[in-house]
Amino acid sequence: MGIVIPLLLITFCCIIIWRAGDGFMTASEYIGRNLSEGVRGATINAIASSMPEVFTSLFFLFVLSDAEGFSGGIGTTAGSAIFNGMVIPAVAVLAVIGMKMTKKVQVSRKVLLRDGIALIIAELIFLILISGSSLHWYHGMMLMGVYVIYIVYMFASMKKVDRDELLEEGHGDDDEGVFENDDEPQGPFLKGLITFDLERVFIGNNRISGQRAWSLLIFSTLSIAMVCYFLVLACEWIGADTYSVAGLGEFKGLNIPVMFVALILASAASSFPDTIISIKDAKRGQYDDAISNALGSNIFDICFALGFPLFIFTIINGPIHMPPEIVDLSSELRFLLWLLTVLAVIIFTSGNYFGKRKSYLLLSIYVLFVLYIVGRGSGNEFAQAIADWLVSVVKFFKIG
Repeated sequence: MGIVIPLLLITFCCIIIWRAGDGFMTASEYIGRNLSEGVRGATINAIASSMPEVFTSLFFLFVLSDAEGFSGGIGTTAGSAIFNGMVIPAVAVLAVIGMKMTKKVQVSRKVLLRDGIALIIAELIFLILISGSSLHWYHGMMLMGVYVIYIVYMFASMKKVDRDELLEEGHGDDDEGVFENDDEPQGPFLKGLITFDLERVFIGNNRISGQRAWSLLIFSTLSIAMVCYFLVLACEWIGADTYSVAGLGEFKGLNIPVMFVALILASAASSFPDTIISIKDAKRGQYDDAISNALGSNIFDICFALGFPLFIFTIINGPIHMPPEIVDLSSELRFLLWLLTVLAVIIFTSGNYFGKRKSYLLLSIYVLFVLYIVGRGSGNEFAQAIADWLVSVVKFFKIG
């Protein structure tokens, strides 16, 4: 029961994040409807689907209020980045192939190289920046600054005609305009409440407008924020030696660092919206968006979803002092993330098509990653040897 209770809570969190994420996505798609394909996936879609990581990192820091809380935030964002880079593109491609919509997916190598190289650079900065025994507010500000630079570059890379349309839209008064949506009519309001279908609640069978989109966006955000608190609580329970639940008593956890729990469970739960969004994009034939959403989400995760909570927490509470074991864990994970990202980008950009072979290869790599994390949490000697090597490389090159 000690593991079952938090797992049930995590399952509940996944469902709410999924439902709220759908509403958030509908609203954000309307708001960013004039962005070009690829740019929309790497910016609007990526931010929309990464809100759970932002709130999960915030709650890890403010609930645990120490270096372990920050390590949980690193675990969530890094684990989510690995999940996004390996699992989401593979699942999206296999979904459209399985539905016989296509035999293989053709994506723009220019988009993949653009987002892949940007991600590798961002993760290298992350690896170098978040190091040492103390973390300050300016570390968080610098991480957020990297994302701002990426966003500026993305909008600058849009074609001039797309930018002009976006500017015209910003000055126009077409909030009541119809937004193209492939979904069926929404149906009764009460059913929307019961099933937590926020799009049905806030829009129903009406035409989507700016006011309705922003209302849906704000409520979806608040819903995700609320449930992420319980996601962090469940991860804390699993990682603890013992924990208490009001009205139920005391239970035993796994007594492992919360970073390892966050790496697999919190990251997968918070990445659920990314998966759904990429599958929807792939079904519409928007393959560039389906892949760039995953890569763009990773840049947002490591730069903003971790940088913003770090900035806020250290402004309020002062520097975070990291004990040596947390520093080593962090260095190990950040370097592993960078290596796996380089490998994923090589797989993405090898050839002009993305099919079953690449998908299964990426899924296999993720399975090996999960096995490694399980081995680290259980004290496996082989996994520990790999961890020692990762840390030694970081220390040798003085990059962490």
